[in-house]
Amino acid sequence: MIRPPLLPSTLALFFLASAAFLKAGTPPPTTPPPPSPSGLEAFFTQDYLLGTWGGKRTALKEKGIDMEAIYFGSLPTNFAGGISQETAYQQALLMILDVDLDKLASWKGASIYAGGSWLDVDPFSEIAVGDFNKSSLLDLPEGWRLWQFYFQQKLLDDRLTLKVGQLAVDRDFILPEFYNSLSSITFLNQTFFFPTLAFNLYDIPGLHKGSHSLPSTPNGTLGAVVKWQATPQIHLQAAVYDGYPDQRDGTNFDLQQDQGALIFSEIGYRHNMETGDTGLPGSYKIGGFYHTDDFYDVYDAIGGLFGFTNGTQSPHEGNYGAYFLAEQMLHRETDHTDPAQQGLIGFFRLTAAPSDRNLTEFGVDGGLVFKGLLPGRDWDTLGIAASYLKMSDDIKRAQRAANHVLPGAFVVSDYEAVVELNYKMQVAAWWTVQPSLQYAIHPGGSSAIEDAWIFVLQTTVRF
Repeated sequence: MIRPPLLPSTLALFFLASAAFLKAGTPPPTTPPPPSPSGLEAFFTQDYLLGTWGGKRTALKEKGIDMEAIYFGSLPTNFAGGISQETAYQQALLMILDVDLDKLASWKGASIYAGGSWLDVDPFSEIAVGDFNKSSLLDLPEGWRLWQFYFQQKLLDDRLTLKVGQLAVDRDFILPEFYNSLSSITFLNQTFFFPTLAFNLYDIPGLHKGSHSLPSTPNGTLGAVVKWQATPQIHLQAAVYDGYPDQRDGTNFDLQQDQGALIFSEIGYRHNMETGDTGLPGSYKIGGFYHTDDFYDVYDAIGGLFGFTNGTQSPHEGNYGAYFLAEQMLHRETDHTDPAQQGLIGFFRLTAAPSDRNLTEFGVDGGLVFKGLLPGRDWDTLGIAASYLKMSDDIKRAQRAANHVLPGAFVVSDYEAVVELNYKMQVAAWWTVQPSLQYAIHPGGSSAIEDAWIFVLQTTVRF
């Protein structure tokens, strides 16, 4: 706004008042500094439970060495339906080292990332619920694992990124940017972290075994990723991974031709996420995967067990799937400068795969996340989401045929679904407490197991 010039009389009064003020020798008024936070407040607002290690952590980060550990503790309880009423205690530790070689050794655009995990887990889903989706994020095989260990190089003004080493596919593909992340977990059911349909690459229980699986957290495998940021809004990326990752400790790098390879590709579009953008941000991704190993036909495999086929059909060459992920902020509480980014986010995801070689053939999920819904709780989140997973039509057809041979052999599969409602409390910058209520419908993909009500209480602590 352009101000009008001061009138001469106004200028005269201003100079007279200033002279009198200076003559009196009184210092000009100042705004008092804001009060320093108390020791307790500083403790709860620091990024890590252990702080900066007396400044050593900060000094290391300035030199390019950043490290942290995240503890996860979970108490899932099935209190109605499912297989049995059980409570389990599950805990995990994720350890991460990130080395910026530009700061450490003046190697522009280069970095090294290492991550390992430790899990101490009482099994839950397989003994209490029977669901494929799995109600607890920590319901995984226990033990120590090398999770990720890779070298990354950025080129062409950071538009081209290359990664090579031990990689987990869920850290690069079908990756949510708004509603869920490894550092800010919103939902505790595993299907909202990474879609259950992608796990078709595992063997189907009771049928022929192959040499293929999925390198998903906490498992990684040898691989390489290339990402091209074509414009500030559009990216393209592709990756190739070992087709049969080590399921033990992640250190058995055994590349064999009969295991094949897993290929992922994706194109993504982001809007209102550049500096200066004031509109509501969104992210949209479409992609697919292909595994080069052989996969048995599910109808023929089941038929061979019950005698209505000879069970000797040649395996299908390869397996594949496709996905679409949309995330959009629907309402912003204040403006784009809000560090908590309070508001309402919606997400929607589709996955699909052929029914002749897979356990599931179609998945859809979506939900809403409210951040800062309660006054004074800017960093808390309230999430509600639902997922529907359709079982393979070829498996259903085989089960019906098997029931003609042996009546009652199967309860014919149809679908599995889950609804989750949870609230994550940001107790401190480094500590969260998160209760989750879930309703599992048709656990295991049929009505053979009663619908289940599950309550999960999870906490995370960053060290």
